Amino acid sequence: MRQHPLRLALALALAGAIAVPTVQAQQAKPALKQPDAPAASSTTAAKVATQADDAVDLDDIRNFTRVYQIVRQAYVEKLDNKTIMKAAISGMLQNLDPHSEYLDKEGLDELDEDTTGQYGGLGIEVLQVEGALKIVSPIDDTPASRAGIKPGDTILKVDGMVVDSQNIDDAFKKLRGDPGSKVTLTILHEKSDKPIDMPLVRERIAVTSVKLRQLDPGYVYIRLSQFQEDTSTDLDKKLSDWIAKNGAPRGAVLDLRSNPGGLLTKAVGVADTFLDSGTIVTTKGRLPDANLHFDAHPGDLLKGAPMVILTDNGTASAAEIVSGALKDNHRALIMGRRTFGKGVVQTVLPLDQDHAVKITTARYYTPNGTSIQAEGIKPDIALADLSVNKSDTPPALIGSEADLPNHLVNEKASSDDKNANDDDGKLAIEDYPLSQALNVLKGLSLGRNVSK
Repeated sequence: MRQHPLRLALALALAGAIAVPTVQAQQAKPALKQPDAPAASSTTAAKVATQADDAVDLDDIRNFTRVYQIVRQAYVEKLDNKTIMKAAISGMLQNLDPHSEYLDKEGLDELDEDTTGQYGGLGIEVLQVEGALKIVSPIDDTPASRAGIKPGDTILKVDGMVVDSQNIDDAFKKLRGDPGSKVTLTILHEKSDKPIDMPLVRERIAVTSVKLRQLDPGYVYIRLSQFQEDTSTDLDKKLSDWIAKNGAPRGAVLDLRSNPGGLLTKAVGVADTFLDSGTIVTTKGRLPDANLHFDAHPGDLLKGAPMVILTDNGTASAAEIVSGALKDNHRALIMGRRTFGKGVVQTVLPLDQDHAVKITTARYYTPNGTSIQAEGIKPDIALADLSVNKSDTPPALIGSEADLPNHLVNEKASSDDKNANDDDGKLAIEDYPLSQALNVLKGLSLGRNVSK
């Protein structure tokens, strides 16, 4: 059954979208510790003085009403009062930060779709930056990712319409639509000066946020594409099933590259899956209800097996919460590129049944008390954005003792050893950062075994 978007807004906590104090992750059930409210002013007179200093200037009100009337009377096209007022409210919120916005019924429906992972569109997370649409990250197995859209790219045009601050809302809406409908994006890749047109076909985006597979015997690869309603429960189930089938893992790679974030409580649940104790994240704002503290509970599914987290500049919001929690608790090494740096939380406040305001109400802090806002998380091991190709040099005729004529055969050699290295380099060619993460993970696992 589809939940009403307002009830959904009030029932879920979204890192970078919704934060509601009473919400707890389904699996983690974190304890919420409310910090003390700010101390009251020393005197009533001081309070009155402060309020008087911050009173609304009547001249500002007069200027607003004058501008309002000028738009009504002189704008080239006739606009109704509702349209003008909506534009005024939207402009006020957009000038606060890139994440605060006014939501009408359509916007609330889109928020509902984002948290469930099902909608018609291209599968990209975008952000308005100085009147432009920047790609935060494409979602796995969607039209955007298959077309080669990357984090940091800029959308210059949508179906020939130049994207600017005046039509940013229209550009947002054009990215979504009925499955099967077509749209052409003009994309400027990061570090390129030549825009390219990308014809795309919208699809029904039904994102499976958790995927697992075995990299090598004993080493599990966990891919999280975003944090939605079922992410933490789905992770626990799939990882438990994998362990039941394959035994206790020797190590795990958690891939958070191009993960745009999502629900705060699900990020807490994911971090709690790999932690036995310690702080996961805290949030601090002006309102007492914005001050939250989430702790881990006993029950690391990996039983302390080494972990490597892969990140890039598309790792944002809730994905950074998980990265920061596991890094600060010395539970995992971070490899890759510096993360996006979205360290603020928004709260959706309903105005009526069909309208709401999404406004930034808190910053969040990693267990060490660090704010990553506009800074991101620096990886423990930095990796450049590189790829590996097969060498054009033909293989050497003699590469080992076994290639020499009349060599003595190893009496203990098995037929399996003969093809043991057939796949050498295959993973590096497919995914260089992942191959490097696996190498580091194997080293950590060996070190762990020696220390025992």
